Amino acid sequence: MPRLRRNRGMTALIQAQGLTIQRPGGHETVLHGVDFRIASGEIVTVVGPNGSGKSSLVRALLGHMPLAAGRVARKPGLRIGYVPQRVLVDTTIPMTVRRFLSLPRRVGDRDAAQALARTGVEGVEARQLTQLSGGQFQRVLLARALLHDPELLVLDEPTQGLDQPGIVAFYKLIEEVRRQTGAAVLMVSHDLLVVMRASDRVICLNGHVCCEGTPQHVSSAPEYRALFGAEAEGTLALYRHHHDHDHDLHHHHHAGAH
Repeated sequence: MPRLRRNRGMTALIQAQGLTIQRPGGHETVLHGVDFRIASGEIVTVVGPNGSGKSSLVRALLGHMPLAAGRVARKPGLRIGYVPQRVLVDTTIPMTVRRFLSLPRRVGDRDAAQALARTGVEGVEARQLTQLSGGQFQRVLLARALLHDPELLVLDEPTQGLDQPGIVAFYKLIEEVRRQTGAAVLMVSHDLLVVMRASDRVICLNGHVCCEGTPQHVSSAPEYRALFGAEAEGTLALYRHHHDHDHDLHHHHHAGAH
């Protein structure tokens, strides 16, 4: 994986070593011994079945979740734009797109208009959030995340609820944003078709790192095929999640690969 070796010489925006997370009470380990890094300009996608610890990893990397073991280092002053998995909008309280973009930090009209234009929803400032389609709302969330010139854009399952054309369009937009801004992108995904093709590196997670590398490497790895089913071999066009592999077997395999 020459791309990975090349990235080791680049400055990491976030780097984690031995990251271990437990559920409250400490009776169940969510993630164990995860090493992670993301460098400037990379698109890194984290995939894995439900309950594999994807969102926990993101929250820990952002400093929003305590660690049972390990450490996370972030570049000092790192500017992060975050698109959360779910945003609950109170339908009883009127909230325009323009007002939403100024929460929690106020932004000027010109900056707001430019951010909306960049994400393909120009002119919606006066619309109520509740009037937006799912795709429009995701683009408004992305515009809000881009307002303060992030060095790292973090998206937690941003295409949930979108149809396939909407997913394709959204990820093309993410690629364009990366190209224009140079921001790194860390994406948690439940969709393996488009996201993986856009990624420089894919991390397959299931309580630990099952496998990691370029999309081509991961899609042909035995750990990935065991996790997502035999039909995953040689293809990125995969939607069904199968979880039938042996943790210890693949954890040892992964440890030996480093």
